[in-house]
Amino acid sequence: MKTELICSGFGGQGALTVGKFLAKAGMQEGKNVSWLPSYGPEMRGGTANVSTVISDTPIASPLVTNPDILVALNQPSIDKFGPEIRPGGLMIANTDMCPRKLERDDIDAIYAPMSTIAKEIGSAKVLNMVAIGMIIGKKNLIKYETIEADLTAFLKKKNPDLLEGNLKAIKKGIEIGQNS
Repeated sequence: MKTELICSGFGGQGALTVGKFLAKAGMQEGKNVSWLPSYGPEMRGGTANVSTVISDTPIASPLVTNPDILVALNQPSIDKFGPEIRPGGLMIANTDMCPRKLERDDIDAIYAPMSTIAKEIGSAKVLNMVAIGMIIGKKNLIKYETIEADLTAFLKKKNPDLLEGNLKAIKKGIEIGQNS
């Protein structure tokens, strides 16, 4: 099993963090992983994307040109990477920032108002965790328990309120992914 993923959005939306947490969880589950971020010179508001590979076998290259999964947090991400998704792949798109759908019938697509869901949970900062949950719910790429343990270790002392919101966001994303 090898899954290649691109997560893309504006800087500050947490696109790079999606890839980072998925790669970290994959590594903790004994898989081979790579994480290759790419971003413009702006700290916030510029474009950012990450290529993440999770595999049972060694990874020859961290570059992802034809992803199995695309997480598009904004419209430019769909426009740039949508045509490159492998047939049979999956696209997850944030409808709050993606007004136009991708015209392809050879992939699965889940369109959800991830920004709205994050705000309803209590923080726009958990937008990326909704996306992680959708990946878990649809593809079982990693186990929820692995990411829950990692987030708990990372945020329990630092920001317990954000931890609770992140876990709620992942669970909501899992629900969306399972029902899509």
